Amino acid sequence: MPTSAEGLSEIQLRGVHKWYGHYHALDDINLSIAPREKVVICGPSGSGKSTLIRCVNRLETHESGRIVVAGVELDHDEKRVEAIRRDVGMVFQQFNLFPHLTILENCTLAPMWVKKMPKKEARQIAMHFLERVRIPEQANKYPGQLSGGQQQRVAIARALCMNPRVMLFDEPTSALDPEMVKEVLDTMVALAGEGMTMVCVTHEMGFARQVADRVIFMDRGRIVEEGTPDEFFARPRTERASLFLSQLLH
Repeated sequence: MPTSAEGLSEIQLRGVHKWYGHYHALDDINLSIAPREKVVICGPSGSGKSTLIRCVNRLETHESGRIVVAGVELDHDEKRVEAIRRDVGMVFQQFNLFPHLTILENCTLAPMWVKKMPKKEARQIAMHFLERVRIPEQANKYPGQLSGGQQQRVAIARALCMNPRVMLFDEPTSALDPEMVKEVLDTMVALAGEGMTMVCVTHEMGFARQVADRVIFMDRGRIVEEGTPDEFFARPRTERASLFLSQLLH
């Protein structure tokens, strides 16, 4: 059972470690994320950012420590993993859409198979979220007929169709052409404004300034620094964060 402190958190990691062979990818991670909180995780390549959020929905397994999501502790019990994945939506760098299915079919597949939702209801929900990401007119097209920015917005709509409590974003704009980045970020900003709990790995510092309640800076598998966007960008406390920001912003 979760402790009272865990009950106040949507996501909680305590003493989490992850190795790839001899490489220590996550080193004693301690982090709590409150309901409706927007957290941006940044840091240099290889710092453990993506590994951290992939551990939250068991796309990667942690070797030690505790991860609790929505009051359910993540362990080797497949039923617990499935329960957490129903509550946690994820958007990847690559869009991971099924190329042989239409946009509408991509969005209705999980609600129908996982939640056993009737087809008519699943289609209504899918159209609702396609409207929210501003591409309902693309519903009957195939992924290959859409731009990269449109495909990523479909990926966001598809995740929302499962009505998740938490949305995880793993560098969602890194595979996009520069002119397509804004349309995806605008969609994420709108979601943030509606109170969705969000954890986003990104180098889009303008997005972090606008949306984040908290910025987490990672390096070499550890959380080095965290604070509000104002604190992090104006007064980084560590030399490593200062160097990262100077390289990123200039």
